[in-house]
Amino acid sequence: MKDIIKPIAVLGAICLVVTALLAYINSVTAPIIAEANAKAEAKAQHEVLAEADSFEEITGVTLPKEVKKAVKASNGAGYVFSLTVKGYGGDIDLICGIKNDGTIEGTQTLNHSETSGIGSRVVGNDSDYRHNYEGKTADTYESVDALSGATISSKAYKSAVKAAFEAYNSLTGEAK
Repeated sequence: MKDIIKPIAVLGAICLVVTALLAYINSVTAPIIAEANAKAEAKAQHEVLAEADSFEEITGVTLPKEVKKAVKASNGAGYVFSLTVKGYGGDIDLICGIKNDGTIEGTQTLNHSETSGIGSRVVGNDSDYRHNYEGKTADTYESVDALSGATISSKAYKSAVKAAFEAYNSLTGEAK
């Protein structure tokens, strides 16, 4: 019996020590990661809506569930929507900048876990796919074709753009 309990106790102690170390490391790095993500998002906001000088977060309004955050350009250049949609490999976090005239200035992926080489052809920021949405409106964005072999990722990206237009229409009062 002693031969069974001693190894279990040792393994249990090792697990407790490792768990405590991981929890400590997570508590130290979580604020650093959050700050880096916030800086990356702020930089991306200016890239998808270049005419904006600064942004004000929009609160107190009901937006589509895919919209995690909405900001308005202080100078009235347009809106930027932070969105999360379900892709093939998991969640896709992206932002979409819509100018005041209702056209997309740009989109950019913040985070994804799509398949490398296939789904990443859609959501990767080095991909040309995202540029297909530039200049599109709520009436024309559906004309963007899905990439062959990455239809789930393409449909997820399109659903994010749709949610951005729904949020835009809700904020501006335009019906579509």
